[in-house]
Amino acid sequence: MSIIAAYIVPHPPIILPEIGKGEERKVQKTIDSYKKIAAEIAESEPETIVITSPHATLYADYFHISPGRHAAGDFGQFGARGLVISADYDEEFVRELEKTAEENNIPAGTAGERDPRLDHGTMIPLRFIQKAWDPNKKPFKIVRIGLSGESLLTHYEFGKCIAEVAEKLNRRTVFVASGDLSHRLKEDGPYGFVKEGPIFDQQITNIMRSGNFSEIFNLDPHLCDQAGECGLRSFVIMAGALDGKQIEPELLSYEGTFGVGYAVASFKIKGIDENSRFNRYETEFQINKGEDPYVALAKASLTTYLKTGKYMKVPSGLPAEMLNRRAGTFVSLKKNGELRGCIGTILPVRSSVAEEIIHNAVSAGVEDPRFPPVTLNELDDLDFSVDVLSEPEDISSPDQLDVKRYGVIVSSGYRRGLLLPDLEGVDTVEEQIDIARRKAGIPRGEPIRLQRFEVVRHT
Repeated sequence: MSIIAAYIVPHPPIILPEIGKGEERKVQKTIDSYKKIAAEIAESEPETIVITSPHATLYADYFHISPGRHAAGDFGQFGARGLVISADYDEEFVRELEKTAEENNIPAGTAGERDPRLDHGTMIPLRFIQKAWDPNKKPFKIVRIGLSGESLLTHYEFGKCIAEVAEKLNRRTVFVASGDLSHRLKEDGPYGFVKEGPIFDQQITNIMRSGNFSEIFNLDPHLCDQAGECGLRSFVIMAGALDGKQIEPELLSYEGTFGVGYAVASFKIKGIDENSRFNRYETEFQINKGEDPYVALAKASLTTYLKTGKYMKVPSGLPAEMLNRRAGTFVSLKKNGELRGCIGTILPVRSSVAEEIIHNAVSAGVEDPRFPPVTLNELDDLDFSVDVLSEPEDISSPDQLDVKRYGVIVSSGYRRGLLLPDLEGVDTVEEQIDIARRKAGIPRGEPIRLQRFEVVRHT
């Protein structure tokens, strides 16, 4: 047994009568939908309910999974301190999820809990479910998960880990993705109005209605940011948990009465559908008309790594010389004309030029110590170039160099510095050698070994 159903729910405290004090009737459609899905969940008798919440512990580069056996919280910050919600955690599920995430290079675990109390993004769906639950039945346990600043595709991959654990443990599991839509739907709302708000809500509810979650990755990041949503990443984790499953989607309701979008949607599992597996995270490699294949491969390599944390495999469709030749390569990245990263290999260390480019593109993007790692949002602003190096040859004098034709390697003992040829702002051999010395940490006046090499530059 694995995930048996999934639901998207909002978490406005005002829908609880103890807090709304009559105002909740203005979002009666949301309440009715909530009660409907709560009854469905109770009837299905899940052993575990996984709840993702934007208000659980959040980190930029880590998914926090709540630890311990039990947790509780109240609605004191909303004027209802006497309303207490509690739940037991599924400790075995949590342990297995930590392990599975680690195996898939996804940063997730129970470390770093800031506040053990349940958050309202978790408590509100629990309130509805617990009210619908038959007290004579065995109680369910929960797994509470926070969101992160990682990419949407990493959230999706994490959702797949959740489904894998549910299946491995043979758990009847329900997934509840807690999150509101745009917070900027009305001038008199808590966050005002922006035109992107209703556009975002229309697009995301269309996705809920169709169940075509791959469309999430086509949403304009600027639109999402301007809309002020809080639930998108929660929904993406859920979508990952449903990867490869045949689902029956239903958008039960949508309301924006108070200037914040509230959507309730259900996704019933009808079976397995291998054709529905989402493969965009395995970046498809294609060479556009007029594009250099060396540059295309470098772009695809860094894109794949930023989305998945994994190196791409050598794709088909490359020229024979990229597959059959071995050579050192350098990959350079520029943003707005300024260097953003440059790393490479002087001599080949991999079995082909293609593999050399794949690994050096990643290194240039995330390992150049002069710059912070490239982010997914920057990719469209980057210009890539790839230099394929000839084998270095020893020279006895700087007179044998030409800054336009030859790159230079200076070395002294274990220290070695390289500078590519034909670089903007490097006009003389003396400058070229001096920069290479500085890169190697070799002071002026110290004897050095000189080597030169030629490159074929692809832009």
